[in-house]
Amino acid sequence: MTANKNLSAENKAILEKLLLRINAVKTAKNNKYIILNAPNRQLKNIASVLPGMKSPTVTPLAEEGWSSVQSVVNENDFWDVIEKLQQFEAEGILVLPIEKMIV
Repeated sequence: MTANKNLSAENKAILEKLLLRINAVKTAKNNKYIILNAPNRQLKNIASVLPGMKSPTVTPLAEEGWSSVQSVVNENDFWDVIEKLQQFEAEGILVLPIEKMIV
């Protein structure tokens, strides 16, 4: 980061807030949020292709033996990941844009 070394503490704080916001938008730009349903027997396989930011979120569905999986996928890897998810019996895959992402 290039900044005037003589910035006041107040201006440094404003600059840091601005940079956080810019970086959040830039980071989100190349990522998609996906939600899918999957049989529980495939969750380990699905987690192996959906690392997300830390790990995917897994929530049990009302239908026994199934879960909802939520994660973040980089746009560059998107179609390869989708093909693997389908091989692991994922269905009802929803893809959503991410507005901001703070990591």
